[in-house]
Amino acid sequence: MWKMLFRTRITLRTIALCGLNTLSKKHRKINLCKILAYLSAFTSPNSTQYSPKTNMRKSPNYLYSLVFPLQVWAVLLLFGLPATLCVIILPGRVSRRRVAQRAGRLLFRLAGIPVMVTGLENLPAGACFLASNHCTYMDGPLLTAVLPPRFGFVIKREAMRMPLVGWLLMRMGSEFVERFNTKTALKDANRLIQLARDGVSLGVFPEGTFCREPGLRAFHMGAFLAATRAGIPVVPVVIRGARAILPAETMRPRPGRVEVELLAPIMPTGKRGNDARALRDAVRASILMRCGEPDHSHKKLVNS
Repeated sequence: MWKMLFRTRITLRTIALCGLNTLSKKHRKINLCKILAYLSAFTSPNSTQYSPKTNMRKSPNYLYSLVFPLQVWAVLLLFGLPATLCVIILPGRVSRRRVAQRAGRLLFRLAGIPVMVTGLENLPAGACFLASNHCTYMDGPLLTAVLPPRFGFVIKREAMRMPLVGWLLMRMGSEFVERFNTKTALKDANRLIQLARDGVSLGVFPEGTFCREPGLRAFHMGAFLAATRAGIPVVPVVIRGARAILPAETMRPRPGRVEVELLAPIMPTGKRGNDARALRDAVRASILMRCGEPDHSHKKLVNS
């Protein structure tokens, strides 16, 4: 507040020194508009930059957007890496997930990324599947931070080969599925069905991957078939804001906030293939209505 008043005082003094009274009416009007624009750029908390055609002056918000990536990566190196190693060496799956949840929440807080969660009351007390839209690499850590530790995740098998990350995912009890070999994929689907019948709760990203272009793509059937055969509900989960913070084409994060919304659970109406397709379509329609992105169901799924 005091900085704004100080800047306002300096700017008003500048107006007095500009000699507006000595200028013609036309030039006086032009100079006064530029000065007022300059003043509003430094006193408005929502302004991002001042650019009166030729003279570009960056605001403090713009400068923060340049420093923000350094802050995020510093938090990941100084805190995220030790937390990852701690989760890996801890005994007990539940303990590892609980520590990962608390570490994830603290990581987002230290990185300066506000996370707002709504709809946790929609989680059933028993086993269920969560189906979420997939926007960025931060979706998995984000859901780990906000969901109860009883939830594991279904991950593409290629992630097992990622240094350190693959080991972390295995230690946290993630279920890996094959996307390219049909025979192996069928075995993985049967394993998911058995896990659902045994009361295991899992989170899935049914799009399979994310792309640079915003939009909700077609859903794979695997998780919905397993939920249908086991007779358990699927909770639609909507992630908003993550794509703006970490776009797919860059690893340079941008300032912003993330919202996670858990919608009402949807029960399968039967145990057949048509019932699984109906469940998939109902969950996708719920997410599409709330995610704020266009419908790209017509676009082919990309395996990446």
